Amino acid sequence: VEVFQAWCGPCKPVVNLFQKIRNEVGSNLLHFAVAEVDSIDALEKYRGQCEPVFLFYTGGELVAVVRGADAPLLQKTILKHL
Repeated sequence: VEVFQAWCGPCKPVVNLFQKIRNEVGSNLLHFAVAEVDSIDALEKYRGQCEPVFLFYTGGELVAVVRGADAPLLQKTILKHL
């Protein structure tokens, strides 16, 4: 889940990275979503940051958090948790 604030919007280059990885590993294993922190109370702790935050869930549990649009780290984290 990419967590972003309305004033900076989601990170579009990362969407392309997720789509590439999803095509490589299969569409049933990887799902990508975006969430605006200003409209979701449960994400309040991520407000006030100028960098995107990526939350990784497996089986409904938060398993990793990556701050910033670091493509190599995002890819490594995705592949580790698949």
